Amino acid sequence: MITKLDHTQIAQAKGIHTVFQKSYKIEAQLIGVENFPPLSRSIEDIASSKSEFYGFIDQQTLAAVIEIQISEQHLDIHSLTVDPQFFRKGIAGKLINYVLNECDIKQATVETALVNAPAIKLYNKYGFAVFKQWTPSHGIEKVALRVDCT
Repeated sequence: MITKLDHTQIAQAKGIHTVFQKSYKIEAQLIGVENFPPLSRSIEDIASSKSEFYGFIDQQTLAAVIEIQISEQHLDIHSLTVDPQFFRKGIAGKLINYVLNECDIKQATVETALVNAPAIKLYNKYGFAVFKQWTPSHGIEKVALRVDCT
């Protein structure tokens, strides 16, 4: 079941943080870095975020989280994380599909590491295509992907 999370409540922020930590540790290993910026995000950072958070609940457990912001019918996916014990169950795709179809948007974008082939493949499945590549100051090469939703 997909539900909107009230990340301003500390208990919800802690749950989101736990999923982030578990998932981002795996992603850091996948892309081969020790200092992965998303891992430094605190519970307080999550609780004070201006983003919206949606969670996939599996048997009363927060299995996955998607973090989005919408501005002028443009959806920006800030994060999409799945607790590793729920990998390969199609949950990430359900969250992507949900935000693409339930939000009043014309376009969506997301960023990920260039070497994160599983994420790029997942987003490609939902029509996203790479439109930009760069290396930010932290040194992890990134790509941005977008899809038109009109």
